[in-house]
Amino acid sequence: MSAPGVPPPQGPGVLVAVCTGGAHSGRSGIDKRPRSGPVTVGRDQLAGDVIRNRRHHGGLDQAVYAYSRSEAQRWASELGREVPPGWFGENLAVDGLAVSDAVIGQRWRVGGDRPDAALLEVTLPRTPCTTFGRWVAEPRWVRRFAARGDVGAYLRVLRPGTVAAGDAVDVVHTPAHGVTVRELFTGQDATALRRLLVLGEDLPPKAVAAAERVVARA
Repeated sequence: MSAPGVPPPQGPGVLVAVCTGGAHSGRSGIDKRPRSGPVTVGRDQLAGDVIRNRRHHGGLDQAVYAYSRSEAQRWASELGREVPPGWFGENLAVDGLAVSDAVIGQRWRVGGDRPDAALLEVTLPRTPCTTFGRWVAEPRWVRRFAARGDVGAYLRVLRPGTVAAGDAVDVVHTPAHGVTVRELFTGQDATALRRLLVLGEDLPPKAVAAAERVVARA
C-alpha cells in the first residue's frame, strides 16, 4: 500500500500479448487468446472481442481488462499448470507494471510514439465471479483469487488506437490521491477511499459506490 499521495513506482511496461475472445468463446467471453498483429481498440472494446454479459463486463468504464504476467506466473507456480496470456480473461497481458497496484485514474499510453497509440485510463478492479470459477475449475477459486487481491485492472479508452504484442506501455499520468486498484477492491482502508472520493476526478459510478460503502461502514 502506498503512502497518501505517493503512488507506487510504475513502468515502463511492455505488452506481452493482446487477447480477445472469438468463436471459440462459447457461452462466455472469458476464453481469450492472443492475436497476431495490431488490434484496434475502440471506445468500448477491442475489435473482434466477445463480451457475452454486458451487464457486468464491457462498456465504457470496463472496455479493456489488463493483467500482469508476473501475477499470472505466481498463480502458475501455485497451481502447477501453465497460465498462458488470456487465461484470466484479460485483453492485455502486461509485463513490467504492477497492474493490481496501479492508481485509479492512472493513464497508460500503449504504442509508444506511434500516432495511433491508444490512451487508456485505469478505472476499476476485476470482481471474480462464478463464471470465472467454472472456467478455472480449481477448488474455491473465486475466494482464493479475491483473497490474494491480484485482481488486475479494467481500463477505459480515452483515445482509441491500435495495440500489438511488443508495444511499450508508458504511464503518462498518475493522480495524486495514490489510491490503487487493490485498495479499492479490498476495501480495508477507509481513509484511502475517503481520499479517493475527495480527490478523484471523473470516477466511474461503480468506483464511487464501492468507496462510499466502505466509508459508510467506517
